[in-house]
Amino acid sequence: MTLLSQAQQEKLLEISRDLRKIREEKSIRLEEVAIKTNIRLAFLKALDAGYFEELPEPIYVQGFIRRYADILGLDGSAIANSFNVNASSSPESPQDVKHEDTNVDKKPKIRIPLVVPYVVLIGVACTGLIYILNPKLIAESSASKKGSSSTQVEQVSPSSPESLPPDQTISQTPAPITAASPLLPEVTNNSNLKITLELQGESWLQVKADGKTEFVGNLTKGERRTWVAQKELTVRSGNAGAVLVAVDNQPAQPLGGQGEVKQVTYNAENNSEQSTVNSQ
Repeated sequence: MTLLSQAQQEKLLEISRDLRKIREEKSIRLEEVAIKTNIRLAFLKALDAGYFEELPEPIYVQGFIRRYADILGLDGSAIANSFNVNASSSPESPQDVKHEDTNVDKKPKIRIPLVVPYVVLIGVACTGLIYILNPKLIAESSASKKGSSSTQVEQVSPSSPESLPPDQTISQTPAPITAASPLLPEVTNNSNLKITLELQGESWLQVKADGKTEFVGNLTKGERRTWVAQKELTVRSGNAGAVLVAVDNQPAQPLGGQGEVKQVTYNAENNSEQSTVNSQ
C-alpha cells in the first residue's frame, strides 16, 4: 500500500485497537467477520495486529473499517470517516514563511547608474552632428544603399525568353486548373463502449472513462449503473465477486472473486477485456 502519514498511522492504530477490543468482548472471531463483510481474512489480521504495510490503499482500508464496525453494531460510517484517506503534510509554519520573505527581500536589486543615459544621449548627438556638418557622408551613404538595392534586383530578375534556349522558353499559357483531391480522407469514429454494472452485494468501485474518473464510491446490492466511453473503460472494485459486468449488452459476468480487489480495462476496438490488474 502507499505510505501512510504519521497522523494516518496513529488514527488507524487507535481504530484497530477499539474494534479488536469490542470484537473480543462480544466473542466474535475474525473468521466470522471475514465471512459477513467479504473482507479477506489476511487483511483483517493485518489490521488487528497493526501490520498496516500489508493493507491495500487507504480508500480500501476506510471501506474495511466501515464494514468491520457495522458487523460489531457500531456506526461504521462515522468511524470510517474519522480515518482521513487524503491526509497530507502539515502546512508551513509561520517561521518558514517569514524565512522565505526574508530571502525574497535579500534578492539583489539591479540599478543603472544615472550617468549611463547621459553618455548614450551624448553619443547619439555627436553622430548626428557629424552627418549634419559633413553632407558628403550622407550622399555617399545614400549612393551605397541605392547601389546595393539595384544589385539585388539584377540578381533576382528572371532572364527574358529570348536569352533562353528553345527547349527552355518560358510558357505563357496558364496551366489548366484541376480539382485537387483531398490529402487525407475524413475519418469518423462513432464506435462507443458501454458497460453496465449490477451489484450482487456491497462493493467499493472506481470507474474511469477514457482516462477520466467518472465515479468513486460504494454501491450496495441491487444497484445498477451504466457508463459509456469512446476508447476504453476501467473498473476497479474492492469486492470483485459482488460486481456483474455486461459489456455492450452482452451476458453479464462477475468481475472477479469474492473479496478480491481487482481492476479491469475494456477496449472499444474489440469490446473485450484489455488488461487486468489485481492489487492483492
